Amino acid sequence: MPVYRKLRSNLYHNSDYLQYLWLRRIYRKRREEAEKVNDHDFAVWHYKQLTGKDLSLDNPQTFDEKTWYLKLYNRDPLLTICTDKYRVREYVERCGLSHILNELYGVYDDARDIDFDTLPSLCFLKCNHTSGYNIIFDRTKSFPKHSFVRKFNFILEQNYYWASREWNYRNIEPKIVAEKVLENKDGTPLHDYRFMCFSGAPKLMMMDIDTCAKDGTHRPDARRNIYNENMELLDVTFSRAHHDMPIPLSRIQFEEMKAYAAILSEPFPLARIDFYFVDGQIRFGEITFYHAGGCNNIQPHEWDLEIASWIDINNIKRGN
Repeated sequence: MPVYRKLRSNLYHNSDYLQYLWLRRIYRKRREEAEKVNDHDFAVWHYKQLTGKDLSLDNPQTFDEKTWYLKLYNRDPLLTICTDKYRVREYVERCGLSHILNELYGVYDDARDIDFDTLPSLCFLKCNHTSGYNIIFDRTKSFPKHSFVRKFNFILEQNYYWASREWNYRNIEPKIVAEKVLENKDGTPLHDYRFMCFSGAPKLMMMDIDTCAKDGTHRPDARRNIYNENMELLDVTFSRAHHDMPIPLSRIQFEEMKAYAAILSEPFPLARIDFYFVDGQIRFGEITFYHAGGCNNIQPHEWDLEIASWIDINNIKRGN
């Protein structure tokens, strides 16, 4: 590598500000390019880019094809409320499940409004209008407040809809949410229990491990097992490799989670309802409508078609 390129690379990787400027430039460029393409054409192009496969929207048969169909044509306003990682709390409360909500410390329109001196010594900070932008504030450790404010205020300017054409993100009012860090008192790791639901019927549960890194960001090497509604392990992969960890839930705990998932998913043809199990208590995570943005690798293919058959794309609320 030429000396000037190596120097430029070192400056970039060691400068939060240069990374910030680069991210702004990339976002603006991609946003401008995205706005030139209609949703249908973007879907076909984007899916091909990420999976190498063609996307059929005229006669959708696979899980991804039906997911994209819903992304493009389902315009139920409730999708926006439940996608919003802050306002979804209203929906959970309306469903009579306020007892499974995580403790909320604060909600902010601007990262500069966060008074770190009044926050608990440990808290989880996340954006309500996007995916994957999280960080843990730990008062006992060095925390880059300046770069955090700069980065998260930039994130507040973004509209996640343009990244994958998920209409449900388009009209969310961006905010930063501060919540309790979920952790077991004995230090054992938390696992994600993700119920894939179809018009209120939880038919699959994903148990994901190693999802969250120590700083609150997502780990790319997370692993996943798939179980049916009877808590039986299936020989199915959903984009991630299997793990050999048994489910640390009793049948009663599993059934309780499944019952909550059925209540929360009832209005939607497809919804992933996420939970955690913390010191013997079920805690709500989030609701996701288009798992992995509709770009998955489900094996074997017969299971891909079987799962897709559970999705009813005919009874949806269409927009203009």
